[in-house]
Amino acid sequence: MTDETVLIEQLINVQTREKAFRELISLYKERLYWHVRKIVISHDDADDVLQNTFIKIYKNLGKFKQESKLFSWMYRIATNEAITFINKRNKERKVDISEVQEHLVSTLESDIHFSGEEIQKILQEAVASLPQKQQLVFNMKYFDNIKYTQISEILGTSVGALKASYFHAVKKIESYIKKQLN
Repeated sequence: MTDETVLIEQLINVQTREKAFRELISLYKERLYWHVRKIVISHDDADDVLQNTFIKIYKNLGKFKQESKLFSWMYRIATNEAITFINKRNKERKVDISEVQEHLVSTLESDIHFSGEEIQKILQEAVASLPQKQQLVFNMKYFDNIKYTQISEILGTSVGALKASYFHAVKKIESYIKKQLN
């Protein structure tokens, strides 16, 4: 794996930018895809959002101030792109985000890219029932195993607030799963 500092230098240099960007995509495409997928649920939507994310990353490489890790900066862009995508689609359809989440989860089993068992489906339903911020925090901490300090950089929220969001998300998910299994 290329050292992040070297990769950033290559991304900034016009002569090495293309090759470095291909490497960046290779290194982070899968992680960003699954992060986005957890937000937008649909495989096709995740692909679209991921493509927009990489376009935005490429266009804004010169604006990366290196105040955070490259990974955190890209996750922030991916998160914002996914949220923007959801909000735009909901505005066009004039529906509430919770209705869209319910619909997407209900069609999860028919998605050829979903290979989960019943308990996984229930977990996805539980996560989808959370408020958007709790979903983001839960997904990043539980599924992606990202440290609170990095999540704080990505979402621009204090570590204490993130821990509280995660705690509340876990309690709501536990309650939801218990109801479904009884």
